[in-house]
Amino acid sequence: MLLENKVVLITGASRGIGRATAIEAARQGADVALNTFRDDGAAAEVVAEIETLGRRAITVDGDVAQPASAAAFVAAAVQALGRVDVFVSNAGICPFHAFLDMPVETLRRTMEVNLHGAYYMVQAAANQMVRQGDGGSIVAISSISALVGGEMQTHYTPTKAGVHSLMQSCAVALGRHGIRCNSVLPGTIATDINKDDLADPNKRQYMEGRIPLGRLGRPEDIASVVAFLASDMASYMSGAALLVDGGAFANFQ
Repeated sequence: MLLENKVVLITGASRGIGRATAIEAARQGADVALNTFRDDGAAAEVVAEIETLGRRAITVDGDVAQPASAAAFVAAAVQALGRVDVFVSNAGICPFHAFLDMPVETLRRTMEVNLHGAYYMVQAAANQMVRQGDGGSIVAISSISALVGGEMQTHYTPTKAGVHSLMQSCAVALGRHGIRCNSVLPGTIATDINKDDLADPNKRQYMEGRIPLGRLGRPEDIASVVAFLASDMASYMSGAALLVDGGAFANFQ
């Protein structure tokens, strides 16, 4: 029970890594607040699963790209669950597109959701933790894409590098308040964000062949690492980045 009686807030929590992280947090003893966006059915399913584990859960609908959503999410969580102990910035999009004809709106929306949204949400959560006065843990979901390029991801990879950099700077800015800030860099994880790309059997086989462990990642593979970073087991970790990719980054040959 790494997170017993903690309150964990997670953005983008209705599907994929966010959903798995919410459920893992509940398994580890936490009550959970889920930020979702226009996904009420899936959000209700996550809440129901958390409640079967004997923990409380609420959902707050909001677009992370809108600054007001951050304050509203944190306020709703505090009202319902009492406080904020852990904040997981997970919400992200990756509409694959070529570089030379990248639509301005696709670039703008990706930046606003992935990077600006992370900034607004982390800032709101950090302010609540400072008000509480007893520290906290912030974990941001970056990506292996923060370290490597992607032909169809020129709009996406800079945002994930930015999220990692944000955690490093926040670790410095918030350390005096006892708030730890770390990032997780998933490799290729089979989720809704890349299901169309991986629907090509040849592409999927190629990706699996690049991974020394021989399989794509599962959302649960990331959720367990987030739970560790959020817990007191990682009490001296701040400004760190954990690469969780089955060995893919190391496999240059």
